[in-house]
Amino acid sequence: MSLSRRGFVGGLATALGYAGLRPAEVFGQSQPRTAGSAPYLTAAARTRVTEYDAMAKLSSNENPWGPLDSVMEAMNSAWKYSNRYGYPDGGIVQAIAAHHGVTPQHVLLGAGSGEILDVVGNTFLQDGRKVLGVEPTYSSVYQHATSIKSDAIRLPLNKDYTQNIQAFIDTANRRAREIGVLYLCNPNNPTGIIVSKSDVKRLLDGIPADMPVLVDEAYFHFVQSPDYATALPYVLEGRPVVIARTFSKIFGIAAMRLGYAVAPPDIIQQMRPYSMGSINALVKWGGTAGLADTAGQKKVLDNTVRIRTKAIADIKALGYEVLPTETNFFMVGIRREVQPVIQAFREKRVAVGRPFPPMTQHMRVSVGTDEEMARFMTAFREIFPAGGRSTGAQLQ
Repeated sequence: MSLSRRGFVGGLATALGYAGLRPAEVFGQSQPRTAGSAPYLTAAARTRVTEYDAMAKLSSNENPWGPLDSVMEAMNSAWKYSNRYGYPDGGIVQAIAAHHGVTPQHVLLGAGSGEILDVVGNTFLQDGRKVLGVEPTYSSVYQHATSIKSDAIRLPLNKDYTQNIQAFIDTANRRAREIGVLYLCNPNNPTGIIVSKSDVKRLLDGIPADMPVLVDEAYFHFVQSPDYATALPYVLEGRPVVIARTFSKIFGIAAMRLGYAVAPPDIIQQMRPYSMGSINALVKWGGTAGLADTAGQKKVLDNTVRIRTKAIADIKALGYEVLPTETNFFMVGIRREVQPVIQAFREKRVAVGRPFPPMTQHMRVSVGTDEEMARFMTAFREIFPAGGRSTGAQLQ
């Protein structure tokens, strides 16, 4: 079953348990139990916890090391507000604004960037207007469009799996009346491939000037290529550009749900009525701390790149193609349909990414801990002979 960013929401208690936060300790209550031994869980729930904890989780592009230490400390300090309305929020909006050199009026919070993507859809896909994007990409925008009785115009990727900028420009101009928003995931998910800063400029200069553009920068923090840049300068120019960012990745708080949009104030005002405002006190404090913790972010980046580089080299040594990536995941060309391969990995207690049509002979793998990636490589060698094809028995 595929999970969107919003799909991580499993209730605050579950999120806190996964993050390692222990409210009983904060409030001086009894010694906490591990999640799986909690007496209030049903037998089925305990089984689910045990099975989940046993998996190498390489399917959802999370930070496998959990929250930055600074983020955890800040969230724990905010427990005293958990029973209050109108609590101090750590100055999260002001911190985001200062981080990007914009005013607070340029910022809208969301419960993860998934909510921001939904808010953009609700704002700009009125009256049957469509979203323009590529396929495959992060499909939440398309799914939301369908849910509000809109639709998507989906462009194929280039043969090298990059996004076709000229096709974007041609389609945006030819079908401008139909299009409510253009969606650009950069770096793209699931490929991990960037759109260069020169191509972003060519795209924005080539489409109708009043066409809203949503630039999803969920994986911004992992990019090292000098050819890449954030789209923030176009926001500062006043263009109808919305940048979506998340705290789910490098900051390690996917289950806590915090993201935001940066856009011109008039665009933010159009979006605000569709925002739920359902963000908890703990994550606001954690987000503020995380933005300031550049050393913690660098540690995650360095570990991600180190582990990713080794995994890709090991896979290539076995004769399999890996797409170039600037993210905390990579795509492997497996030369057969991916669905039975996903199941084969699951039977070895390794979770890998869902299928991404039409790239159904590629497998997306998130970067995990050293131990998780060792388990992945052991399973990979068992499922895929070096440079060859698996037998039917290996995929049963």
